[in-house]
Amino acid sequence: MKKPLSIALLAALGACAPSYRPQPIDVTRYHLGAPIERTTVAVEPMANTDSFGPEYQTYADAVRAELERLGYVQSVSSTPSGYIAAVGFRRTSKGAFKEPPPVSIGLGAGSFSGGRRGGVGVGGDVGFGIGGKTRELYQTELWVQLRRRSDNTTVWEGRAQSGSVSGTDPDQPGAAAARMAKALFKDFPGESGITITVK
Repeated sequence: MKKPLSIALLAALGACAPSYRPQPIDVTRYHLGAPIERTTVAVEPMANTDSFGPEYQTYADAVRAELERLGYVQSVSSTPSGYIAAVGFRRTSKGAFKEPPPVSIGLGAGSFSGGRRGGVGVGGDVGFGIGGKTRELYQTELWVQLRRRSDNTTVWEGRAQSGSVSGTDPDQPGAAAARMAKALFKDFPGESGITITVK
C-alpha cells in the first residue's frame, strides 16, 4: 500500500531540513596593556550608534552580566562609578538570497497502446521543486568601550561581529546577546590588536 503523497512529502521535507549551527563570532580587542582595576561601572549607550530600543537593551544587559562575572560592581547610587562601559549595537541587512528547493519531485508517465489499428506511445516526466525560501543575511555588531571616568581615558575596547540568516536561528534574542557578549569578554582583557574567532 502506497503512502499518500502529502505524508511522503512531509517525510522528505523533514529529512532535508538543515540543522542550525551558530555562526562564528569575530572578536577584536584593544587595550593599554596595564592592569585594569575591578571597580564600579555604569553601562551607558555609546554615542553615534543605533543604541536604542529593546534589542539594544538586551545586548546592554548581556554586557552588564559579563562585567559582573569579571568582578565589576554596577553603580546603583548617586556616587559616580569608577568606569563607564559604553555599549554600541548594530544589526544591518546585507541582502537576500533564494534558497534552492529542499525537495525535488519527478513524475513519470508510462506508455500505453489502444485502438483497433495500432498503438500510441506516451512517455515523459515532469520535475518541480518544493520549498525554497527567500532568506535575508544580517550582520550583528557589538562594541564596548571601558573608560575611566576621572579622565575619560579609554582603557579597553572591543568589537564582536557575527552573521546570521533570517529564519534559521532558533536562539531567543537574550541567548544570542549573551553569546556575543561572552565572546567579546573571552579571556579578558585579551590580546590587544588581535582578531580571534569564537565558535
